[in-house]
Amino acid sequence: MLINKEKAKEKLWITKSTDTPQTRAAISEISLKLGLNPILAALLYNRGYTDSKACASFLRMENEMLRNPFDLADMNLGVERIISALDRGEKITVYGDYDVDGVTAVCTLYMYLLSLGAEVDYYIPNRSGEGYGVSCGAIEGIKEAGSTLIVTVDTGITAVEEVEYAKKIGVDFLITDHHECRSELPNATAVINPHRPDCKYPFKELAGVGVVFKLICAIEEKVKGTDRLTATLNVLKEYADLVAIGTIADVMPIKEENRIIVKYGLGLIDKNARVGLSALIDAASARPDSRKTDKIFRKKKTKVTSSYIGFTLAPRINAAGRVRSATLAARLFLSTSYDEALEIALELCEANKERQNEENRIMTEAYKKIEDLDIDNNPVIVLDADNWHHGVIGIVASRITEKYSRPSILISFEGNESLSGLGEDVGKGSGRSIKGLNLVDALCYCSEYLVKFGGHELAAGLSVTRENLPPFREKINEFARNNLVDGDLVPVIETDLEIKYSDINLSLAESLQLLEPYGVGNPVPMFILRDVVVSEIGGVSDNKHTKLIFGDGRSTLQAMYFSNSPDSLGIYTGDKVDVLFSLDINEWQDRKNVQLIVRDIKVSRSKKAQSDLDKARFNDIRLGATFSEDENILPDRQDFVAVYTFIKNASRQGKTSFTHKELIRQLSFTHPELKIGYVKLKFIIMIFKEMNLLSIDEPHDEQYIFKLHYTAGKQNLDKSSILRKLRTQIR
Repeated sequence: MLINKEKAKEKLWITKSTDTPQTRAAISEISLKLGLNPILAALLYNRGYTDSKACASFLRMENEMLRNPFDLADMNLGVERIISALDRGEKITVYGDYDVDGVTAVCTLYMYLLSLGAEVDYYIPNRSGEGYGVSCGAIEGIKEAGSTLIVTVDTGITAVEEVEYAKKIGVDFLITDHHECRSELPNATAVINPHRPDCKYPFKELAGVGVVFKLICAIEEKVKGTDRLTATLNVLKEYADLVAIGTIADVMPIKEENRIIVKYGLGLIDKNARVGLSALIDAASARPDSRKTDKIFRKKKTKVTSSYIGFTLAPRINAAGRVRSATLAARLFLSTSYDEALEIALELCEANKERQNEENRIMTEAYKKIEDLDIDNNPVIVLDADNWHHGVIGIVASRITEKYSRPSILISFEGNESLSGLGEDVGKGSGRSIKGLNLVDALCYCSEYLVKFGGHELAAGLSVTRENLPPFREKINEFARNNLVDGDLVPVIETDLEIKYSDINLSLAESLQLLEPYGVGNPVPMFILRDVVVSEIGGVSDNKHTKLIFGDGRSTLQAMYFSNSPDSLGIYTGDKVDVLFSLDINEWQDRKNVQLIVRDIKVSRSKKAQSDLDKARFNDIRLGATFSEDENILPDRQDFVAVYTFIKNASRQGKTSFTHKELIRQLSFTHPELKIGYVKLKFIIMIFKEMNLLSIDEPHDEQYIFKLHYTAGKQNLDKSSILRKLRTQIR
């Protein structure tokens, strides 16, 4: 069945209510005790900080929130094994994943072990040739290179058979990971993972590099003999930047320990302490033509935030593992030469461009495949192809899940000729899910058809043979049909508060900065403003973005809606709209102004209600209902001339397509004295079509494409049966 793509874009706004006597009293107390803006107090309350003590702890980011690393199961065993390796001079290999979390974890542990005098190297598998996880072939190579201890980071929790193989050839394993555990854990020297069922560690949301951070803190405490807080702060001062980047890139909740880590990390990045990061920021900030020069200088200091890491730095770091080799990103972080680091950073930027081009190609092909799917009865979108790049399909799966609000899995059989000897045609897949469907649970349900799999609740990787792909597709959709309800498949945007126009000012925008750093679990605050009037609307950067001015008759607010053109919104000057937005501070020539960053916009509920009434009234009159002259429904010759002339002039300028709403708005500008409303315009268009004055196609509801039929002389509109009938219906 053909998917209604427009319907897929509609979003439901969900806001937590704070309008009860109890919540109002609690919010007021928080505001008064801490001296906070009442809206900021309401935000904190809605996010679970329901008294002044909890709010103060969150805002101050107290170091006491950093947990005892030895509360992680097997931490003592892991620390003892590493100290033993150091004492005996054993060679250690850090084995990590190829994404940002994995690469930052590899580099952090590698540098720390080097600082302790260890003989250490690192190994990151190739995404295309080896795929995700630990392999026996890699273990053999590491053994031949002289290592007797492998420490995994951000991987290894499912490597049951591989750990047994390593034991047979004399290699010990110490596993650190944060992915969901299966029923059987690898029989390693230590398995450090907060998701272990027997692990009592209270904060489960550490990234892979976060688990490495806790391991290093524990080693630091034992080796240096310092107290716990001193050891932790020492590690943060050296490695918080990398830990923060991995945490943000792996979409971990920015709360509790992660919030403190990210705070320290952003501070360290701000000092330009790490050469590789400084070079990457320079390369990412440079104009394309300046990248040809030997040196790149930013015109002004780049403000590095969680969003900047997530949307600018992380994709470039990830691009190494996706279309090159992840060791390129590792070399960047380990570099001590700015010139060398800049060369690597520029290569990462080029790799990111390649990734974007490949992503666009795959996305186009995937959307075409989706058009033929019945996603109502098969809610998990499972797509496959022979020529999709393994390193990019995960990004495309994310886009598909976001667009259609359904779990999606993309599988590529690219490069299977390199698997000769296996006797199987194996595809590698990457999946993304939605709230309501745990992807790892779903893959467990289908495990009989999979070669291997692993991951998180909302993101996972897998391998499947071509032969087993059809039954896998059916089995995972069976799981989804049994576990999802209709409400799970509705696109939802969670918002914080509905506020008034008068609440929006620079003071509020500045007070919200107390909530930073933002990220998952502590998102940028989202507000709803209802029934605000659009004073101006226009395009920016060749209509790639939209600039809006909202007004209340006394003041105006500036807003930006990025990646949406004015024409795509169906919103016009004078409209009343409901806006979902975040607040920003726009600085220009030493002046600060509050600015709305629009996330979604809709015709206001009151305006929509009026539109529904207009449509109902038109249908009633079309079916014979009477109407009064005061309703201004019966068109006269002036009305016909005005509409026809407008369409003719627009057509000569190359514009032949209008929405009904847009026509009403344009005619109100050119002929305000005529007051051509919804119902009258509907009948004018019907009469034009009846009299063959215009050819009118309507590809979508109330979207018209006009083609003029040029005829000599005036047309006698009195011949219109529609017009004659309308005249008989006047009361």
